[in-house]
Parts: sequence; C-alpha cells; structure tokens
Amino acid sequence: MAETRPEHEHDRTQRVERERYERVVERPASAAPGGTNVNASTAPATTDARPMVWSVTRVVVLLFTVLEVILLLRFVLKLAGANANQPLVAGLYRVTEPLVRPFQGIFPEPPGPGVVDLAALLAVVFLFLIAALIVALVRAITGERRLV
Repeated sequence: MAETRPEHEHDRTQRVERERYERVVERPASAAPGGTNVNASTAPATTDARPMVWSVTRVVVLLFTVLEVILLLRFVLKLAGANANQPLVAGLYRVTEPLVRPFQGIFPEPPGPGVVDLAALLAVVFLFLIAALIVALVRAITGERRLV
C-alpha cells in the first residue's frame, strides 16, 4: 500500500479552531499526536467584555446619531425658511437650542428667511467628534482593538 505525500509543505498543516473568541493556531499535522485537536485558547470563557463593549458603543452611537439627525433637520428647516411660529418647527427649534447655543455667534447670521444655520452644522460636527471620542475611550479602557 503506497503512502501519499502532500506536494507542498503547507498542505500538512491542520487548523485548530474552537469558539468565536479563541485564537486560531495552525500547526504541522505531525505535531498533533494521534490526530487529536489541541485547544489553544487564551480567552477566558467567563470574563469576556466584548458584548458589554458592543452594547455601550451601540447605545452611544445611537444617541448621538439621533441628536445629529434632529440638528440636521433644524438646519434644513432654517435653510428652507420654515415658519418658526408653526408648533412642530417651534418645538424642534426649542429642543435643539441648547445644542446650538454654544456655537451661535461664531459666524454672523444674515437676517431673513433662508438662513444657513452654521451653528447647527458646527454642533453636528462637534457631536460626531464627541461620540467618536467616547467610543474610542470605552474601547481603550476595555482593551478592545477593533475600530468602528
């Protein structure tokens, strides 16, 4: 009975993979005696913080995205010259005013309808940067290496 040999050296490796968070190790086929798989995990099974990191970052991203969307809606309404006395528009302006107030006065706003609300755009950029900073800090503290 003839024994077949692999043509290349890399054909003699076997892949050992157990769970999602475990390290994948490739070893020569001759290193596993009797053909048994060796568990080479370095991740602890009970103290995995990845689901918590994922949850915290998703909540932060969701919260800041909602704020950014309502600020962009404010920007579009101001640009279109929406009636500020209409209850829905007035409510939106009232809700977003605390987010926009720190950026008002940086650039002059011409009076009249169809105003470009640069303060709202600056607030959107600022909130985006704050959200990215919070996510990066959470991942740095918990040791998560993957980027958004």
